[in-house]
Amino acid sequence: MRQRLDWTNTLTLIFFHLLAAFAIVYLAVFQASLWTAGLGVLWMAFTGMAITGGYHRLFAHKAYRARLPLRLFYLLFGAASVQNSALKWAADHRVHHAHCDRPQDPYSIKRGFWWAHIGWVMYKAPQPTDLRLVGDLWADPLVRFQHRYYVPLAFVMGCLVPGALGLCWGDPIGAMLIAGFLRLVVQWHSTFSINSVAHCIGKQPFSRRSSARDSIWTALLTLGEGYHNFHHRFMSDYRNGVRWYHFDPTKWFVWSMARLGLAGNLRRVAREAIERARLQVVADTLAPATVPGSATRSH
Repeated sequence: MRQRLDWTNTLTLIFFHLLAAFAIVYLAVFQASLWTAGLGVLWMAFTGMAITGGYHRLFAHKAYRARLPLRLFYLLFGAASVQNSALKWAADHRVHHAHCDRPQDPYSIKRGFWWAHIGWVMYKAPQPTDLRLVGDLWADPLVRFQHRYYVPLAFVMGCLVPGALGLCWGDPIGAMLIAGFLRLVVQWHSTFSINSVAHCIGKQPFSRRSSARDSIWTALLTLGEGYHNFHHRFMSDYRNGVRWYHFDPTKWFVWSMARLGLAGNLRRVAREAIERARLQVVADTLAPATVPGSATRSH
């Protein structure tokens, strides 16, 4: 079925990219405030964590539980990320995991890098998102509220609040441009890289059932989401970077919230299960090299 262009999404993407480009000009020509730059970094951290720790690991995969203040933080800054409501985001993501690399996958890498990265956002889905997939999330009144008022929340948290904070040091326009639109476009491509780059570049130490791959470079761009092969194999684990040395700020943030009593029931896959998955990949890799009928020789 041929998909129709989603003009609302496409024009929004173009307009916000133009505003992001103008934000760079503003910094170079009009005013380069350290306070504004700092706000942009802070908003990037908050909205990024709202997607990785909130939309993804909490709402889509229920890898842990979060108390009301933390859920509120995720939903407010998740709206500022302009990636749809948590309800819609989680529903699309669950479809992606259930049908990865198949035609039903909304951002399948099999349709090309550009499609997986941003093209899928620019076209209308053949079928409306089935919100029955997230009936568990609908039970949360905060999630329902954010879904119902997603657009005004996105405008307030993504534009008005940064602009109001910029008044404190006399740069409201710069704050809206930098913390609002430049931050937003950078964050978009960070998130989109998981659908594209993380399905093309890296290793597959835990599973070869999908195109998902582990890469430190993608992890550096996405607050730890780049250990994508592990995630697709063990999606219920609150960690993506399972080793202690893996760069996974989202894992560290969730762990810290648990120490503060704002999160709990952090789900971790047993070490033995992880090792079995790794050994299975090794065995599957070596299997084709075995010649049928050949005898195994002992040394």
